Amino acid sequence: MIPLRQEWPLDVAARYRAAGYWRGETFPAFLRQRAAERPDAVAVVAGEARWTYAELHARAERAAAGFLALGLRPGDRVVVQLGNIPEFFSAVFGLFRAGLIPVYALPAHRLTEIAHFVGKSEASAYVAAERGTDGFDYRTLARDLRAATPGLRHVIIAGDAAEFTAFEALDGDSALLPGDPDPARVAFLQISGGTTGLSKLIPRTHDDYIYSFRASNEICGVTQDSVFLCALPAAHNFPMSSPGHMGALYAGARVVLSPVPSPDTAFPLIERERVTISGLVPPLALLWAQAAATTKHDLSSLEVLLVGGAKLTPEAARRVAAALPCTLQQVFGMAEGLVNYTRLDDPEAIILETQGRPISPDDEVLIVDDMGEPVPEGEPGYLLARGPYTIRAYHNDDAANARSFTPDGFYRTGDIVRRTAEGYLVVQGRAGDHINRAGEKISAEEVEDHLLAHPSVFDAAVVSIPDEFLGERICAFVIPHGERPRAAALKAWMRTRGIADFKVPDQVVLVDAFETTAAGKISRKELRARLRARLLAEEAAG
Repeated sequence: MIPLRQEWPLDVAARYRAAGYWRGETFPAFLRQRAAERPDAVAVVAGEARWTYAELHARAERAAAGFLALGLRPGDRVVVQLGNIPEFFSAVFGLFRAGLIPVYALPAHRLTEIAHFVGKSEASAYVAAERGTDGFDYRTLARDLRAATPGLRHVIIAGDAAEFTAFEALDGDSALLPGDPDPARVAFLQISGGTTGLSKLIPRTHDDYIYSFRASNEICGVTQDSVFLCALPAAHNFPMSSPGHMGALYAGARVVLSPVPSPDTAFPLIERERVTISGLVPPLALLWAQAAATTKHDLSSLEVLLVGGAKLTPEAARRVAAALPCTLQQVFGMAEGLVNYTRLDDPEAIILETQGRPISPDDEVLIVDDMGEPVPEGEPGYLLARGPYTIRAYHNDDAANARSFTPDGFYRTGDIVRRTAEGYLVVQGRAGDHINRAGEKISAEEVEDHLLAHPSVFDAAVVSIPDEFLGERICAFVIPHGERPRAAALKAWMRTRGIADFKVPDQVVLVDAFETTAAGKISRKELRARLRARLLAEEAAG
């Protein structure tokens, strides 16, 4: 297998350790410590399940031994596609304990994405639930996955496993479990919102990732008395680490899993469990704000609502802050590293109008122009970052690494931002052909590739269009080939392609041709920009 690496220059790593950012902590060690300190405290609530820290630790130990008993070996990669169910935690911490490497996938992903993750990571196993909240049967996906990826040796299913291995039946000899991993080694692979094609894989180490949510806890006020509601998919980076369920478990707090993020489901959980903190993407925050006006549920325990994943406009921020009985905290970050927060005691104008400032004193932020030169303070430019929890390379992707990282280790985030006099960032947009739909980062190129496979599509260009509810929506401009396809039929066909539903265009516009230059050429980037501008002008004109 291609080795997993995430390395900082030796002198830089030594500086981060000396500063106390990297403390040599690991995921299995911190869970073991919390189980010893707070064995009877409730760690995870999901439906009727209420697992204490002692129980979570015991379940993770059993799963770890069971994974190894299947023949998996420390260092093997395992794709995990579990929704907001308690088995997410016993599986993930079981993998950590066994020295295995989780590769996080979202419940919405389908065969195309999962096969890509398996192939790119060289995964040996796949862990999924029997069904999702939408009724989707992951066992069907697993059958297709096995046919598509011959190197996959094991499929483990939580629930009715059919012909596969039942997660609940995993067991083995705990005496054979390895010692704690090296904290500087890669702990898991997170997925990126790829700007071109399918997602890249992000190697995160124990040291760097634990620092990110430990420091987030301090900024967000998370203690052992906190109750974190995980309303977004648990495998997403935002609800995992900002400060997320991992931050809550690190603090010895309680994590409450909401199967879906709707107010009808989440509000009763807030009332019943006395939830103190949660995180949402902007469309859901607006939905909660609207529902709060008429709800009969007691939301008074809620102290902090983090909103991130996509930009929260000032007007939307005002609506959320006015409607919910808590402090709004904006968060702007990425699975590759850099995370910014407004602070709980910031002036209202900063909370409403900026996306925060970095976690760490050693977060280095550059804002540069097209030539890579720093822009004047307060002017917009491209955001570059490096620091104690920002990666220096993707896994197994030389081309992406050449595009995404400078020779001196700065990550090119693809975001356009400006910095205020107080050091806070205000997000202006994206630099690439990248759509941020309700917090999901989608490659225009990937969606175009799928559309071009349709026999009635001659050419397609996909653009982002501002949307009050979603942040951005996906609009596909399509030149027909032969019989003109109906928009609804194209969308339905896209759903047969084995891709996540959030990648299906929200809007399809049929056109006769695309503009070209006098020489008959135009770049895809320029074409998308022109089409986007044309549609916005048409919408503005009514």
